[in-house]
Amino acid sequence: MITHFGAQPDRPLTPAVRAGDWLYISGQASTDPETGKFIPGTFDEEFAQSIAGLDRVLAEAGATRADIVRIGAYVRDEAALPRFNELYLAEFTHPRPARTTVAMGFEFLQFEIEAVVYLGQPTSSADVTL
Repeated sequence: MITHFGAQPDRPLTPAVRAGDWLYISGQASTDPETGKFIPGTFDEEFAQSIAGLDRVLAEAGATRADIVRIGAYVRDEAALPRFNELYLAEFTHPRPARTTVAMGFEFLQFEIEAVVYLGQPTSSADVTL
């Protein structure tokens, strides 16, 4: 069964889709949760707003950050990568999800994050940490 989560933005985007035990969260950027409008800010502010969006979708699906198995992060400026790593380490504790970080070309957006989340039960401790 497929279930959709998250407020529907004014763009052709589904915030999250659950398929069986898996939740796929679309890119969460610095947007107002009520209007879906972009909120520009500093890199730190856009990061915080993106993480808040990620947390909202996780909560709506009955999940937490501990259930995330993969993160995709998109950073506009490669010069922001050291700051991104600092913020990321503060927000995601060990064991951290697998992560890919990509420099992107959006001029209006400094940061965006997406996730793949496992909602089933781990069968052993080997499923939790490596």
